[in-house]
Amino acid sequence: MKINTLKYSITNTYLIEGEKGYLLFDTGWAGTFDAFCRCMGDIKIPVQKIDCILISHFHPDHMGIAENIANLGARIVIPEVQRDYIHSADAVFAKDKNSGFVPIKDDTVRFIKLSDSRDFLKKLGIDGEILYTPGHSDDSISLILDSGQVFVGDLNPLYEIEAHKGTTIVESWEKILKFRPQEVYYGHAPAAVLGDNTGATAVVDASADLYELVEKIIKYINKGMPLAKIQKKTGAGEEFIEDVNRMYLTHPGVSVQGILDRIEIKGR
Repeated sequence: MKINTLKYSITNTYLIEGEKGYLLFDTGWAGTFDAFCRCMGDIKIPVQKIDCILISHFHPDHMGIAENIANLGARIVIPEVQRDYIHSADAVFAKDKNSGFVPIKDDTVRFIKLSDSRDFLKKLGIDGEILYTPGHSDDSISLILDSGQVFVGDLNPLYEIEAHKGTTIVESWEKILKFRPQEVYYGHAPAAVLGDNTGATAVVDASADLYELVEKIIKYINKGMPLAKIQKKTGAGEEFIEDVNRMYLTHPGVSVQGILDRIEIKGR
């Protein structure tokens, strides 16, 4: 089995090569389909070879091109716990007529019970199961493989767990850690290798200056200031401001550190 990390948008997506098929975990924002296809070309795997798509949760940056990919032959597989959330991001894309967003077609989706997830994965030659792991959102799921890898989407990073005592986030992590995972694959942060005490050895540390910059951008967003004016006020790059704006508006209650964990900081 091989795990391919696909970097073509602000969201990490993962193509898992099973012995009998390909599973794509998450997709990017609407409008990134061409970039996704180029990324697949780089690893020399045709998009048409993807058998199934699994979505960690239905926020726009994780499901935006799912139907575009499905139109080339992949099947979107949705656990029953996510059924009521399939179209929760449609309204976000409806505001941008040029996004290229294609809504998921309910009649082509395959719904499965979590209790049947191991059998579903087995047909792709993948040993593992799907867990219900709410915390970031009520529809969040994680994919855990028997070989030690877990894909958690936007579940708050394990290194933040002390800050979330008594919450659903901790309950979800406790559920995951019972499987003794060795590697964690996040939706927006680098993968983390876990030590004997389940402590992440790969942690994203943002400088105080960058932290303060994001705080300023959020303050101006709350004032309704146009992005171009925010750029003049802060001197930040246009793409960085757009990323902060997008993450802030689509992830209600997200912290500054949470935003920094979710955007590609290097090179900006």
